Amino acid sequence: MASNDPFEGLPEVQTETVMITSGDGTAIEAFSARAPGPGTAGGVIVLHSVLGYDEDTKRFARSLAGAGYNTVVPYLFHREAPGAAPNEALAVARARNTPALPNDRVVADAVGAASYLREQPESNGKVAAVGLGHGGYLAFLVGTNIPVDAVVNCYGTWIGNAPPAQAPMAGVPQIIDRTPQLRAPLLGLFGALDQAPSSAEVAELEQALKAKGKMYEFHSYPAAGHGFFAADRPSYQAEAAADGHRRILTWLDRYLAR
Repeated sequence: MASNDPFEGLPEVQTETVMITSGDGTAIEAFSARAPGPGTAGGVIVLHSVLGYDEDTKRFARSLAGAGYNTVVPYLFHREAPGAAPNEALAVARARNTPALPNDRVVADAVGAASYLREQPESNGKVAAVGLGHGGYLAFLVGTNIPVDAVVNCYGTWIGNAPPAQAPMAGVPQIIDRTPQLRAPLLGLFGALDQAPSSAEVAELEQALKAKGKMYEFHSYPAAGHGFFAADRPSYQAEAAADGHRRILTWLDRYLAR
């Protein structure tokens, strides 16, 4: 019987912690996973969720590298919490910033991550932005601000409405009004049981994309809620994760091939 684990059976990849230079000139930590074998490769920026630079995100990045893409996860909390545990970094950042991750700074960090990927000897020059949870919001943000070739939004929160004051990312602005600036085809993967984003919020984003003639595909999984890719958390939903992983790789193959 075939496994529903999307990360099973992929090749071992070279991983390392590196320092990259943000677009604002700051050196920040990043997790790098390199595609195996010779030949050219597209690059993927993985934007992490509010849980930060955790093992689930790094495992996801390794899975993309195993499928043939150089991948980098910029540590977006590096300035506030270098070396902090993932469950502590958000609290440190919230104490210093409102919102915890200023959007303009994330865009600068994505500029640095894209440059890092394009500088790799085997790079074909193409780069995608992929995000999980709040990272999905950030991938959409990046896709409306810098030149990328594809965007993947996995259950991104708060694109269409600002979060309540008690939410982990309180203070981030809604960015659905940036839809006209979206520069790349967008894949959206959502859980029908999710409340952030809710099905109504997903439908609102889809309508905005349609109204502006943007290229996109959305898929919703009836049995999944928020965080269905997170294999180490109760939210993990194996069937949705397996199908979603296949769809992400198909999307990257379509838009990152030379």
